[in-house]
Amino acid sequence: MKILQVITSLLPGGAEKIVTDLSLGLKARSHEVDIAVFEGSDTPFKQRLEQNDCRVFYLGHSFYSPLNIPALRRMVADYDIVHSHNSSPQLFTAIAAYGKNIPIVTTEHNTTNRKRQYKLLAFVDRCMYKHYTHIVCISPLTHTLLLQHLGSCSTPCSVIQNGIDVASFHEASGNNISRDPNKTIITEVAGFRPQKDQDTLLRALALLPTNQFEVWLVGDGERRTKLEELVHELHIEKAVKFWGLRDDIPQLLKASDIICMSSHYEGLSLSSIEGMSVGRPFVASDVNGLHEITEGAGLLFPHQDAQALATLLSQLANDPTFANDIAQRCYQRALQFDLQKMVDAYEALYCNILQ
Repeated sequence: MKILQVITSLLPGGAEKIVTDLSLGLKARSHEVDIAVFEGSDTPFKQRLEQNDCRVFYLGHSFYSPLNIPALRRMVADYDIVHSHNSSPQLFTAIAAYGKNIPIVTTEHNTTNRKRQYKLLAFVDRCMYKHYTHIVCISPLTHTLLLQHLGSCSTPCSVIQNGIDVASFHEASGNNISRDPNKTIITEVAGFRPQKDQDTLLRALALLPTNQFEVWLVGDGERRTKLEELVHELHIEKAVKFWGLRDDIPQLLKASDIICMSSHYEGLSLSSIEGMSVGRPFVASDVNGLHEITEGAGLLFPHQDAQALATLLSQLANDPTFANDIAQRCYQRALQFDLQKMVDAYEALYCNILQ
């Protein structure tokens, strides 16, 4: 098969990682996979793809510019399947493929997004989705909430859960990562975007003895300045480390003691599954997209409740038996989201559509 993936960018993010891992997985199975992006930065994801002979095409216009449509329209006829990700690629791909008789697939990566706040856009979405051959949702809850948003949908819609290379995280070594052995290291890997809630983790840290705990924030984005200001306001500068964008995430997680995902909502958080894979206890906000994968394995705290989070972190740090039990349950949960299961499911979907 010849497959085109369409996404806003290859900057660090969950959907971007799925596109990268899916493309490489399909490429390893002798399919031809290219990627079209609206933002052309040279990122680790882009480098991985190109090193493995996946071509990356930069369309040359901003995320929301309709000028991307003509370039996409010229491209789509060269492929057997076109697969879009994220809001503007979904819309622009549907328009670009109109009348081309090319199967188009899209993946819903979140339980919600800003456009669902506006009822008029539900009509726009219904018009868009009816031109798709198939819709994939990354979790049962994502599927349920999408159908609620649309009201009705004639396009076939199924669930394919995200996956990661669990073994590569579980077998990683954190020995080369410099850390204070006398402190409990709590790590969150997440973009500094409005969707995420690193603020609550920082406020929880301020409630703990900062000579015993340290927070590592891995990522970057538009809210970095606000987070730095909050760190200063809380007087916890010596207990917080901003790692920026990294390509050694498994090693950083392995060098940590507790993995946290404080967020306002998720789809199916890859960073959370990665955190569960390394053999460390995982703690998450009790919100859509995190509740489903964490319940019964890791620990949940009420949304934006810094005191509750601080209590859980203290309990994990002071009770190694409890922490180890949570870590083992998290690892078993992570095994349910192995990467090859995801690639198998998408490959089967593409084949069924073409048949």
